[in-house]
This record gives sequence, structure tokens and C-alpha cells, in this order.
Amino acid sequence: MKLLFASDSFKGSLTSQKTCELLTKAAFEVFGPCETGGVPVADGGEGTVEAVVEAESGDLMTISVHGPLMEEVAASYGVFGADKAVIEMAAASGLPLVPDELRNPLNTTTYGTGEMILDALERGYKDISIAIGGSATNDGGMGCARALGARFLDREGKELEGFGRDLENVASIDVSGMDPRIREAKITVMCDVTNPLCGKDGATYTFGKQKGATPEIQDRLEKGMCNYRDIIKDTFGIDCDTIKGAGAAGGLGAALRVFFDGEMKSGIETVLDLIHFDERLEGVDLVVTGEGRTDWQSCFGKVMQGVGEHARAKGVPVLGLSGSMGHKAMDICNCGISSLMTSVNAPMQVSEAMERAEELYYEAALRMFRFVKVGMDLR
Repeated sequence: MKLLFASDSFKGSLTSQKTCELLTKAAFEVFGPCETGGVPVADGGEGTVEAVVEAESGDLMTISVHGPLMEEVAASYGVFGADKAVIEMAAASGLPLVPDELRNPLNTTTYGTGEMILDALERGYKDISIAIGGSATNDGGMGCARALGARFLDREGKELEGFGRDLENVASIDVSGMDPRIREAKITVMCDVTNPLCGKDGATYTFGKQKGATPEIQDRLEKGMCNYRDIIKDTFGIDCDTIKGAGAAGGLGAALRVFFDGEMKSGIETVLDLIHFDERLEGVDLVVTGEGRTDWQSCFGKVMQGVGEHARAKGVPVLGLSGSMGHKAMDICNCGISSLMTSVNAPMQVSEAMERAEELYYEAALRMFRFVKVGMDLR
């Protein structure tokens, strides 16, 4: 029997790698000697770089870049293979980098994300995947593009810095000095939202509040974003409100598409491609996946959905082992998951479940594999 383990991390308690270790130990106890394999998985959000680097035996590159407030921060991205790099924009431009009292998207920039892309290009990496969740920014991606040589000018021809507050002052865009290597690179944008750049469902009104924008700040940013959208349309003939995901990460999605010719792609699909997941399914009899909490959202671009659907296409059954189940959790069974179990075995506080995560997960894995063994004996 050949088993493959591919779970998301259980945030705050179990890493993806630890779930693989515990499942392997439980499988050996129940089945005796059997062939097992584990691969860390993420959905394009937090932990994506670490998962891909570990799965592909890559390396982490840590560099000094400018954070959301243009402060100096250390940011890491992953490299593997001959020319592949994977970047999380949140490492340089993420919300956790901004203290609560300073959160205001008028004053944040994606410049550091552009510096990470530039560093990867300078090291010869031409196939770059960028996860764009968790941003502190609403600058339309101007900062990112500026780091690679794009210039955003006001009505007097003065170059703007690329903060959210600069959107309303953009009068022209000059890309003649942009690093030519970005046009030669393959840019994949890991994005699971479909929000346009502007409007009630756009970057500002959908995500601005969580980044510290008051209603008044949102109105100002939206006015600026509409101005930015119109300048892009007049200059490049591209209407960002027709691009699904343009509003992601405060408009970074728009910049990566317009200035870098990036391709928008599901985060989990990108990760599964990067780690060659379909190839890992060859000869596998059973897959085990899971996440910290399974609910209705798990069917929309999350790890369990991606793993389940890819395994189903190969005719491989999948079991889910998660920390807990929420509203409509069993909808995941429509995505190739045969059944779902939880690690929590009695009523308890979340803090206790987190503290006992390894113990509870291992015991649940034993229960799950014993059920599987009964099925094998019946057959």
C-alpha cells in the first residue's frame, strides 16, 4: 500500500511537515511496513514559500527591502530548480509589518515587493510566482512597479513616491525605463479573489477597512484609484475594472497584470503545479489531506479542495483530517474528499486544543487508519 500525505498547516499549532510526520507514525502502527510520502502544501497564502521550498528542496533567499512604511525589513523568498522563484508579497508589504496605530493605506507602499522581484531577476530567476494575499497596501501596485523602473508623474511632471496617497495625483505613467528583464520573465500571480480595481467591490471598499482606512480615507483612496484606473486605460488601453483580481492586494493585481504581463492563477493550483503534485499521485492508493478548520470556504481555492480534485482526476481516494468542522464542512466531499474526521475528540477550549495539537492529531490519525484497515479486511 502506498500513502501520500498532503495537508495544509494548522495555523498556530501544526506545520504541514509535522502532520506528515504524525500520519507516517500512525500508518506504520496500524498497517505495519508500508510506503508513505509527505508533501507540504499551501494555498497561496501564508506559508506558501516555505511549503514550496521544502517540497522542492529549494532555498530561501533573505534580503533587506523596504517595508510598507518604507522602513528597512528583512524579507525572504524561495528559489528552486534552474530559474524558479516564489514570492509572498506579505513578506515585504504585509499588514503584520505595520503597527496597529500606524495602519493607514494612504501611507503604505508595495515598493518592497518590487525589490524582491528585482532581486530574483538579478539572480537569474525568470519564472516567478507571486502570492499577493495579506497586504497592508492600497497603492495600486505603483510602489512595486516603481522599484522596477516605472515612473508615475503628477501634473507638473514630478515623480510620485508610490504610496496610496499618490493615486489621486497620477497624471501620466512612463515605463520606458522599466527593467527589461521583467518583460522576459514569466510572472504568475497567485490570486483567489476576483475583485475589480474600483467600485463597491473593488480594492478600496472591499479591503481598505481591514488595513486601517476610515470611511473618509476610503472615499479619498477610491477617488484616487479611479483616477489611476483612467490613466492606465488612456495610456495602455487596458480597463482594470474588467480584469478579475485587479483589486487584489490593494490593486497590486492590476500592476502585475498591466506592467509585468502577469497571469492570474488560483493559489492552490499554482502551488500544486510548482510541487508537481500530479506526478506524486502516481501509484498512490490513498491520500490524506486536511487543515485547521474545514467549513464552506474550504471548497473555494483552499488546500483540501485542490488536493481532492487533483486526486479524484487520477482515481485516488482522499480522506480529510482537520482540526475542526464548521458550517457546511461536509461540502468538501463534493471536491473529491471521501470523508472527513476531526482531531478534537471532546468539548474543549481552543487553547487546550492548540496546546494538545500533536497528541490529538496523532490519536485521530490512528482512529482514521483503523477504520481504513476495517474496510480493507471487509474487502
